[in-house]
Amino acid sequence: MKLDDLVKGIVEGSDLSASKARALIDRVFGDIGDADARGQDVSLPGFGKFSSRAKAARAGRNPRTGEAMQIAASTKVVFTPAKMLKDKISS
Repeated sequence: MKLDDLVKGIVEGSDLSASKARALIDRVFGDIGDADARGQDVSLPGFGKFSSRAKAARAGRNPRTGEAMQIAASTKVVFTPAKMLKDKISS
């Protein structure tokens, strides 16, 4: 599913115009990203939870040369699906 498909589904299921539906989607995902950037979890009951996790710096290898290298510390966004979503996917 692409963004246009999501917009179309919202337009068909509501009285919003396509431009307002797209703005709504942009706002929702923007707010989720902003919350994760601040280190806050975003929990959507029945869907799942977005959270950020710190990854420590670690040693690795360059896959081309095999040379040892240091991989920098970073923060990752993690999505954990809710039980309802897991059940829907596995049925």
